[in-house]
Amino acid sequence: MEDLKTLVIGGGIGGLSAAIALSRAGHRVTVIEKDPTWSVYGVGIIQQANVVRAMDQLGVLDAFIDAACGFDAVEIFLPDGSRIARIPTPSLVEGKPANVGIGRRALQKVLGDSARDAGAEIRLGLTVTALEDDGESVSVTFSDGTSDRYAIVVGADGVYSQTRQTILPEAEKPAFTGQSVWRYNFPRPDDLDALQVYNGPTGCGLVPISQDLMYMYVTTHEPENPRYSTQGLAAAMRGKLATCAPRLRELAEQITCDEGVVYRPLEGMMLYGDWSKGRVVLIGDAVHATTPHLGQGAGMAIEDAIVLAEELGAHASPQEAFAAYRDRRFERCRYIVEKSLEICHGQIGKGPQIDNHKATGEMFAMVAQPI
Repeated sequence: MEDLKTLVIGGGIGGLSAAIALSRAGHRVTVIEKDPTWSVYGVGIIQQANVVRAMDQLGVLDAFIDAACGFDAVEIFLPDGSRIARIPTPSLVEGKPANVGIGRRALQKVLGDSARDAGAEIRLGLTVTALEDDGESVSVTFSDGTSDRYAIVVGADGVYSQTRQTILPEAEKPAFTGQSVWRYNFPRPDDLDALQVYNGPTGCGLVPISQDLMYMYVTTHEPENPRYSTQGLAAAMRGKLATCAPRLRELAEQITCDEGVVYRPLEGMMLYGDWSKGRVVLIGDAVHATTPHLGQGAGMAIEDAIVLAEELGAHASPQEAFAAYRDRRFERCRYIVEKSLEICHGQIGKGPQIDNHKATGEMFAMVAQPI
């Protein structure tokens, strides 16, 4: 199928990747994003070798690499700070780094600019108030009172997807895992040339995201899912690091800006049934929201976008394409969601401890396979 008038709901990583892939496949794409300022929080994200390959497939690799910081290994540390492993991570794109860290704002700019360059229209401050699929097209009513008809609709609107709720109201719902993540930016030391992962009840990591910047993530057990006010957030994060490795305790002294702390409860879900209904299909966190323990949440969404565009080009109807897309993506995404949750549960005592060294190596081998 070619030249499908397409609506993508959600202007995040998955939605913009879908806009790029679908536009370059010859479809007419409009992206709507509910946030009128299109803002993202100012820390970073890990993108591993399969994402570097996916960015190459999207045709945006050079801009992506220019905005990021490459590295070719993962280092694993014990809670006392002893390094127990350095795991090389082979590149999947010749001449390019195996992995990158990148600021979320920088990533959004790369994807947003690329989507527009590919021909996609991006409309901000807009939501869907009604979807009506008559089998031939989807009538969509927007929050500004306007309406239009589309050949297909792609729901890329995140873990609390309203699109999913509309088309699959009985589907699985996101659940709090018992753990939360804290993030903060720091100056990057000269010796940080890998992702550094610190094991323990409080899981921590240091991720280079530019020549001069890195960010720290900290996963903590938060059994009652507390809500922290912005005032005092820096002190709260420092407190979470009080029993961690000496290097992390030293860095904690630099956590002084409440507004610089990004705190998020970790919620996950996996749709084990359909990922579509009629001419409406879901991608990314709307179908497989994972905790960040394997660093693959964004990667799975980007790969979804590429596979969806490929299957639409290979089938005579959207329904056939959507079924083939799910078939190609299901086991890969299920593995990431379930293995990440196992690591999470092991850290908080809800399940057996998982060997991060082994799990990381297995994950790299799995995602290196073609999508």
